[in-house]
Amino acid sequence: MSQTTVLPPVAAPPAAPARARGGSEFTPLLRTIREQGLLAHRPGWYARAIVLNLLGIAAVVAGLALVGPSWWALPLAVPLALLSTRAAFVAHDAGHAQITADRGTSRAVQLVHANLLLGMSREWWNDKHNRHHANPNHLDKDPDVAADVLVFAEHQTAGRTGLRGFLTRHQAALFFPLTTLEGIALKVYGIQGLLAKDGPCRTRRERLVEGGLLLAHFAGYATLLLTLLTPAQALVFALLHQMLLGVHLGMAFAPNHKGMDRPDQHEDGDSWGHLRRQVLTSRNIRGGALTDWFLGGLNYQVEHHLFPSMPRPNLRLAQPAVRAHCAALGVPYTETGFVDSYRQALGHLHEVGAPLRSGAVPPAGEGTTPGELTLSARRS
Repeated sequence: MSQTTVLPPVAAPPAAPARARGGSEFTPLLRTIREQGLLAHRPGWYARAIVLNLLGIAAVVAGLALVGPSWWALPLAVPLALLSTRAAFVAHDAGHAQITADRGTSRAVQLVHANLLLGMSREWWNDKHNRHHANPNHLDKDPDVAADVLVFAEHQTAGRTGLRGFLTRHQAALFFPLTTLEGIALKVYGIQGLLAKDGPCRTRRERLVEGGLLLAHFAGYATLLLTLLTPAQALVFALLHQMLLGVHLGMAFAPNHKGMDRPDQHEDGDSWGHLRRQVLTSRNIRGGALTDWFLGGLNYQVEHHLFPSMPRPNLRLAQPAVRAHCAALGVPYTETGFVDSYRQALGHLHEVGAPLRSGAVPPAGEGTTPGELTLSARRS
């Protein structure tokens, strides 16, 4: 049975010394990581990964051409979804400058993988994701835990009726079915952000470049499928591909923070230093090379949040130093198994929806206490 490792097991995060809150807790760790050379870029590793992934996508397209207009082409949506998620991971890493320090190259790699290959807006994603990294799991500052289809704190359930109320009551059971829409939703949100006057694209040139690549993606995707398959087969293939892509993305991102501590639950949460803000809100997933590949390195969520620009293959190498440093400081470092990570995340979503199931909805602005959150995470 998979077990969660939390070092040390405390009910609430220990108070940081006044000088530590200024960031000195992180400085010694940063020095160690730099001395180990783990912040050095790995362009060769990424070049191989990108080439292999593009060859895989080309092989799927060749397979579609060989099979021709047949329903037997549908199984090829499975490897295409896996390879599409690999492209999303590359786009994510490029956005964090993990591949190279050259901003122009990073931007080009991300535009190709996000906009052209996936039909997702680079600028929209970067804006949203950077705000998440700056304040993970903070209800007032992290867009990833804002009340939307899902809610992440009990007081967010207030006023949710009808369809939204139904979704909230059953959000744990519906989580993975809802992720089938994630691939499409990311495209829609990106287009909305691109068209918005106050969107993340700051210049007309950025809008033209992003918009042109998005149009190229949708036109190329539709043309390819309609050329190789019948219209009905093309539609079903596209739906299956996008649904599997959404599920895979959901599996990669869901366990990272759900059910972990929230800075907004603590009076001093806004003054947490970088180390506590990232470590206390993140959950790692144990596993080997297959887990690393399947989750794109996001299973090292603690290390990734501490060092966003650290190349993906170096995250595993940084883990011993990060774990030891947290233990020395008395800062909980959470790590669990693959299956247990989803059990904890879904258990948290289930508990958050409890007020609507019981009819006792807390007033807006009131949430669980830090102690209640810890107990909930342990029960889930």
